[in-house]
Amino acid sequence: MGKPKPQPSQAADLQAWITSDIQTEIRHWLAHLGSERRLSPKTLEAYERDLRQCLMFLSQHWGGPVSLETFAAIEAVDVRAFMAARRSDDVGGRSLMRALAGLRSFGRFLEREGKGKVGALSAIRAPKVPKSLPKPIQMQAARQMADADTRAGEDRAQWILARDAAVMALLYGSGLRISEALGLKRREIPQPGKGDVITVTGKGNKTRMVPVLQNVLALVQDYIAICPYPLPAEQPVFVGARGGPLSPRIIQLTMERLRGALGLPDSATPHALRHSFATHLLSRGGDLRAIQELLGHASLSTTQIYTGIDAERLMDVYNTTHPRP
Repeated sequence: MGKPKPQPSQAADLQAWITSDIQTEIRHWLAHLGSERRLSPKTLEAYERDLRQCLMFLSQHWGGPVSLETFAAIEAVDVRAFMAARRSDDVGGRSLMRALAGLRSFGRFLEREGKGKVGALSAIRAPKVPKSLPKPIQMQAARQMADADTRAGEDRAQWILARDAAVMALLYGSGLRISEALGLKRREIPQPGKGDVITVTGKGNKTRMVPVLQNVLALVQDYIAICPYPLPAEQPVFVGARGGPLSPRIIQLTMERLRGALGLPDSATPHALRHSFATHLLSRGGDLRAIQELLGHASLSTTQIYTGIDAERLMDVYNTTHPRP
């Protein structure tokens, strides 16, 4: 059976654009990625969304529901048409690259399971993504973000200001991602003077040991001491205003307020504190391989982007201070 001939686009409900056999394989693929590949829930969500968008497009492009048989017969021109349609919707290069990676992953899964070979996906080049350097925050501003007094004029409970300062201090002082900081359990954070490392669970549920400064531990302890809610040892130490899990969005909003108070650009995000951690270590002679371990990067090439920042900073210093002949 070949592909159905193109017809006018149909309504994009589930039965209109996908058959039950491919729906079943999508579930199996996602379960495989989660249990065996240990991909994060956010990555799984993005992969599933990209695949479904592709299947919806193909259904409209071909004029009928997509099955395993028709998907296996996909041609390079079909994939390019999907990518062009997504680009026309102002989807950026990074999102297109992720979408293609997800489609290839699904194709490889089908091939391993004996459900068909989708050779056209490997024939498509990934879109070029312009390299952009992370924008670190200046050292003094990064330190101010971890000071509850910076927000002393806000009408907020003192324990919330202490909590936010402790989270910011972990992002900058230990180079954590938001999810890593908010996932820390109370038992994983030593009291001041009783330890200097924390165990962090990063992407793919991989754990790593990260040094933590004593003044950062003191900020966490200050928050714990005045938090009005119980903080069991086995539960996340940082909680929301009602005692439930603390949402990353709250930290993002906190950063927005700090940007206004300190006059910082929009590039000053919570993740920029992690960039600042790496950049400031490197500028003071930190070893790139050690910084890779601290950040939890799987590849050194990911960490090497910070050498570009440091080189750019050195050129700025040269251009502004070198006495011209």
